[in-house]
Amino acid sequence: MEPRLVGPGPYRATRLWNEIIELFRAGMPLRKHRCRFKSYERCFKASEAVDCLHELLGSNQNFGPEVTRDQTVKLLKKFLKNHVIEDIKGRWGKEDFEDNGHLYRFPPSSPLKSYPKKPSCGKEVIKFPDWNEPKAGASQEDIPVKSVTMNSEMWYKRHSIAIGEVPACKLMFRRELTQTNIEEIWKSMTLSRLQKVLGLDSLDEVLDTKLVNSKHIVQNVYNVNKQGIVTLEDKSKELPHWILSAMKCLANWPSCSDLKQPTYSGFERDVFKTIVDYFGQMKEPLLTFHFFDIFVSVLGLLQRPSKAVEALQISCLLLPPENRKRLQLLVRMMARISLNQDLPPLSESVRTRTLMVQAFSHCILCSKDEIDLDELLAAKLVSFLMDNYQEILSVPSALKSSIEDHVVHLQRVQIKYAGVDSDATLPPPSFCHQISTDEFEYQRATGSQEPLAALLEEIVMNKEISVKDKKKKLKQFQKSYPEVYRVRFPTPETEAMLFPEKTKQKPPILMWALRKPFQPFHRTRSFRM
Repeated sequence: MEPRLVGPGPYRATRLWNEIIELFRAGMPLRKHRCRFKSYERCFKASEAVDCLHELLGSNQNFGPEVTRDQTVKLLKKFLKNHVIEDIKGRWGKEDFEDNGHLYRFPPSSPLKSYPKKPSCGKEVIKFPDWNEPKAGASQEDIPVKSVTMNSEMWYKRHSIAIGEVPACKLMFRRELTQTNIEEIWKSMTLSRLQKVLGLDSLDEVLDTKLVNSKHIVQNVYNVNKQGIVTLEDKSKELPHWILSAMKCLANWPSCSDLKQPTYSGFERDVFKTIVDYFGQMKEPLLTFHFFDIFVSVLGLLQRPSKAVEALQISCLLLPPENRKRLQLLVRMMARISLNQDLPPLSESVRTRTLMVQAFSHCILCSKDEIDLDELLAAKLVSFLMDNYQEILSVPSALKSSIEDHVVHLQRVQIKYAGVDSDATLPPPSFCHQISTDEFEYQRATGSQEPLAALLEEIVMNKEISVKDKKKKLKQFQKSYPEVYRVRFPTPETEAMLFPEKTKQKPPILMWALRKPFQPFHRTRSFRM
């Protein structure tokens, strides 16, 4: 069984869990082992399982080579707890798996996880202002407006002054957008772009849009300093000064201005432990529980780095400003520490980069409910964040420009013509709701047949075309749309009633022609001999 890339979408963590189980069962070598003078068929040592699964995860593009052996052991513990494996005596349910020579085996069938049914979230309808209403106090005549289909003749009359006829028009002053209107526009267009980047038909299964605060998006875009770090309006939500000083000390080592130079060995490790303890005691990760599924879905785009960066840029705009600022400062510190050759090792056994991922991945991303792969998924995301933090944690300029242009368009004074909608060039956002299968089939049938039936009736009732042309058109219609034609003319009799046969009268015989005497044949001169 070949590993496959699990792309974005709902229940990605569950899909990955099931795939790893299938790959592990297919790839784990089974052989005969002896234990305490007894032989056991089709089993494996714990250390062999760690070797096999570690290699499998490292070569799998959903996880990558940064998966450590310790993380592999933790995953096998969860396998034992969930009865993916059992010891040779059939015991399971506890996380007491160790990297040793203990013997394990597969049960007859390893249970795969079913996809949970999430409660359906009612779609939020965003109300936009009525742009066509003039400002209060404006004295302009009301011109009746109705939606019409633009044809070539109307276009020509509107845009040409050569014919000497210009349609009546007036300037439309748009209602002034409130701050709430602008925030809702930002939310609507931001989520629309995120859905497009992820390539999903809907965000319903990975994100509850009601939990997205439009104010947070606007604040994360505009309330930033020169370095792009979010500035908070509520100063009580700032990081404590002593934590900021500790983070600056390690990020700028050895040139640290906030603290004096260390006077004892191991000072940098104590500072690092202080930072780890502070972020480890948070009740909720920086990416929040609500957005866990959306960030896990983004991991499916890591094979296309540019798409993944854009998706993470947009997803991070949804965070509360205080979370976004802490994430910016923390990831920047982690990246600088990993690249700092002057900083003494913070661990004797683990490389600095691996230590950063292990120490902070849980406080950046984790699920509220226990997810068996959340540690591996968080490590994958944090590694990508460290490598691309400058782009990911900056404001997406293309999205910002498009939304600002849209807002300017909505505020611009428009020329409104009589008989034509003033906003024909930019239709307002439309929203849809889910319907049942029966209703869909009914709409599909009636939505296409009703216009065709109207067209057929128009052909039948048209008295300006000849009978021959009408029969020709009806024959073509019957060939193209037999079902619609059969409804209008269910029997040949009903069709015959449309063209009643006329009784043909023979013309009267001209009696005077019979009374004319017979004219004998006379030779002409040319026939004489």
